[in-house]
Amino acid sequence: MDNVSLTGMASIIAAGLTIAIGSIAPALGEGRAIAQALSSLAQQPDEANTITRTLFVGLAFIESIAIYCFVVALILIFANPFWNYVVTKAGG
Repeated sequence: MDNVSLTGMASIIAAGLTIAIGSIAPALGEGRAIAQALSSLAQQPDEANTITRTLFVGLAFIESIAIYCFVVALILIFANPFWNYVVTKAGG
């Protein structure tokens, strides 16, 4: 197996691991945030607008972590910065 194949395989595996591991924490964080917001709404229903607005802003920040992982995976697959270097060193 040559260097080009190894680089391609490593890029795909790294992209898969990035998505798999990078989406676990945001999923757990969003679940906990929603659970806490529902608990807060049950205790203080008069503050529903404030709690809901704060929840949505927090969820957007949490979800941005997963989006960053997705962008890194796309870069590894489609715009790998090491790809041109490996191909030129391999002589192809």
